[in-house]
Amino acid sequence: MKKPDFNLAAGTTIRGKWGHHVYHVVRKLGEGACGVVYLCQKNGVLYALKVGTESSRLMLEVNMLKKFSKVQGVKLGPSFVDVDDWIVNNETYPFYVMEFIEGQPFSVFLKGKKKEWVGICAMQLLSDLEHLHRSGYVFGDLKTDNLLVADSKVQWIDVGGVTAIGRAIKEYTEFYDRGYWGYGSRRADPLYDLFAVTMIMMETVYPNRFDAQKDPKKTLQDKLKSAPLPSEYKKIIAECWRGKYHSATEMKEALGQVLMKRAQPPKRSSRKSVQTDASEWGEMIGVSAIVLAFYGISAWNLWL
Repeated sequence: MKKPDFNLAAGTTIRGKWGHHVYHVVRKLGEGACGVVYLCQKNGVLYALKVGTESSRLMLEVNMLKKFSKVQGVKLGPSFVDVDDWIVNNETYPFYVMEFIEGQPFSVFLKGKKKEWVGICAMQLLSDLEHLHRSGYVFGDLKTDNLLVADSKVQWIDVGGVTAIGRAIKEYTEFYDRGYWGYGSRRADPLYDLFAVTMIMMETVYPNRFDAQKDPKKTLQDKLKSAPLPSEYKKIIAECWRGKYHSATEMKEALGQVLMKRAQPPKRSSRKSVQTDASEWGEMIGVSAIVLAFYGISAWNLWL
């Protein structure tokens, strides 16, 4: 089958062959390894619709969406809505429909934010990864392109790289791949995802990313050394690369301790310090509240 040009114009109608549900294309959202994702609407409700050519690969993603709709009581990724075939010019193309999560790209959300937010977002990722790993899977292709921030919560929007623990990683992006940097194999295990989390943290200060040189490990270590990140974050990243953390839980706990320490207000030794800019204090309180929510502690107890 000739690979089609899925450059669908706004208003294009996609009608399911079997379920007969009709979706109208609004705009393109992105492109993955096995298909293109569009924002569509049906009866006034917005959805994300992914259309491709390989039915087997799309069905794997559908199965993952169904599986992760509620893992151990926690919702991971968008909800599954529909799956069907679309017939165009006597050719059949599989597609599936999922919940549309409206939010900001990860990098856009972090612009202008305090460095604490890098740790906050990493903690949220690690919290979700805890549940995913316990269910026997790793995310695999964990990267900023697959993340949105909605209501200050990091959301996964693509499960195409999810792989059963013990299997070979099926999709990856070099910058986030520990194999590319010489820090391990491409065999799916929890530490594969932990490495990707550290690279997401690195990308917040190196938005253009960077390539490995002759010595990939040295390149990465040099970049970490010069990264404009708090020293406590850099220490956790380095410890992760050395294999200190064996689970998302261990790394999250270490990061949480750092964030709680950094959330402590400075000593108010002068009138000027009491009159700190209100927006700055407001953000610090907000950061504290999110950190402490992981531990069931009220932020106000820390600040009083």
